[in-house]
Amino acid sequence: MNRIRTLALNIILLTGSLLVTGCAGAHNPDDPLEPLNRGIYKFNDKLDKAILKPVAKGYTAVMPAFARIMVSNFFSNLDDVVVTTNDLLQFKLVQGFSDGMRFFVNTTIGVFGLIDVASVGNLKKHNEDFGQTLGKWGIGNGPYLVLPLFGPSTLRDSAGLYADSYASPIYQIKDITVRNQTYIARGINVRAGLLDQEKVLDEAMIDPYEFTRDSYLQYRKNLVYDGNPPPTRYDDEGTDKP
Repeated sequence: MNRIRTLALNIILLTGSLLVTGCAGAHNPDDPLEPLNRGIYKFNDKLDKAILKPVAKGYTAVMPAFARIMVSNFFSNLDDVVVTTNDLLQFKLVQGFSDGMRFFVNTTIGVFGLIDVASVGNLKKHNEDFGQTLGKWGIGNGPYLVLPLFGPSTLRDSAGLYADSYASPIYQIKDITVRNQTYIARGINVRAGLLDQEKVLDEAMIDPYEFTRDSYLQYRKNLVYDGNPPPTRYDDEGTDKP
């Protein structure tokens, strides 16, 4: 994981230097590094088709549905530690208490998070990370980025990903081998969960790169503003037209 964090930090620094020198030929103002991003996108796509997708398909074929649900619950429970931390950093104290209780209930009664008991008790699952926390306190997205292996992101969310890695319980595992195996298992679980969703990309008669970029940016904007984003400049311009 140290290598992953180093890679993420190097990407952030590289992006900053590219922004200073400029990147000509970009069409979308949110994506000034589009030529670079498209290259990384193609690399990720080839890697996914060659390794990640087949592994994910094998995982779903071997693991019964109930077992996959329990694995997803386990990693979701670990993620609640990061969620709770960012709740508090955003001063969402009531939500932070709820998410903290979610983690406590699922870790104890739910057998280390394998069973999502908290949802039955009306403790709603939330989605908060340090990228959202930075956005909450006025830090803009920065340029859109496609990270090797990780996929769509922004300069702000890349910094958030780096910070969240320290708060994750997985990072606290002392045995490096076990820690890396846990990260791999989580990655396989995440990729398996995307097998059905990727059909939208395959069937869409559009540029999959642009679709992924625009969907990601809109999704993150909705998260930062808790589902109520302000109108964009383009929205305002649209209302002025007859």
